Amino acid sequence: MAKILVGTCSWTDPSLVSSGWYPPGARDPEGRLRHYAERFPVVEVDATYYGLPSTRNSRLWVERTPEGFTFDVKAFAPLTGHAVRAGALPADLRPAGPVQRRLACAELPPGLTAELWERFTGALRPLRESGRLGSVLLQFPPWLRPGPRAHARLAACRERAPALPLAVEFRHPAWLVPDELPRTLEVLRAHRMALVAVDTARTVPGAMPPTDDVTHPGLAVVRFHGRSEAWGAGSKEDRFRHRYTAAELTPWTERIRRLTQRAEEVHVLFNNCCADAAVDAAATMRDLLTDTADLADAVTLPGPAR
Repeated sequence: MAKILVGTCSWTDPSLVSSGWYPPGARDPEGRLRHYAERFPVVEVDATYYGLPSTRNSRLWVERTPEGFTFDVKAFAPLTGHAVRAGALPADLRPAGPVQRRLACAELPPGLTAELWERFTGALRPLRESGRLGSVLLQFPPWLRPGPRAHARLAACRERAPALPLAVEFRHPAWLVPDELPRTLEVLRAHRMALVAVDTARTVPGAMPPTDDVTHPGLAVVRFHGRSEAWGAGSKEDRFRHRYTAAELTPWTERIRRLTQRAEEVHVLFNNCCADAAVDAAATMRDLLTDTADLADAVTLPGPAR
């Protein structure tokens, strides 16, 4: 049976840091990561969406976590077609102009995306070499609809990162409607990419339907965004403000069970990062899965800290 790793989509979110979840002796960067890794076996690095990771940080993450701990890393925004703040680009690659302005991908200099991919993958080398890299999340924008151009973008990502474990989260529901789903699954399998299942409020515009399809035998990913009615419209806090109940999470245990039958590893990540809501939900889900008779042995618990 597949391993199930349960965790959250950040350990550095300011609202988590200020919530009191970290004890007084674990509030510096090293202490926070060690504290988190004593409680969960996986985390998603969210900061890499807003700026390129560094080799130094990757080495520090390895040093501060126990053997077997896993990092999923979110791809830098322009690598998946999102606009990027000019100041987030490396200084030697930054176009002239105000650093606070936002640049659409079409405004980036020719060849810049290829160089960003090169630096992004290079910075992850310590994670890969230590066996700590679980996946690289390609979170595509809601305006990316299925079709030849979008399929070409997927192919380009795989070409730029031939050795990375890639997981894809779509934000446009057309990818998963019955008429399109077979083609979506076929394309992802062809590029050795894992499809990310998501949980959001079902009533909001553009809500993605839940799925338990597996497109890569090595990995399946589930991301829980909360069930705020402001999803896709409000501020960051409004979009992700939700505290999951056990009743809301219980139906997902059956979907996760089906995922474990077709993938070697399943990552279950909570992105409702307001105060301690995500770590609380992750702990609840871990308990639910552990209490499920045929899944109990699959749930991975964190090892001793180094």
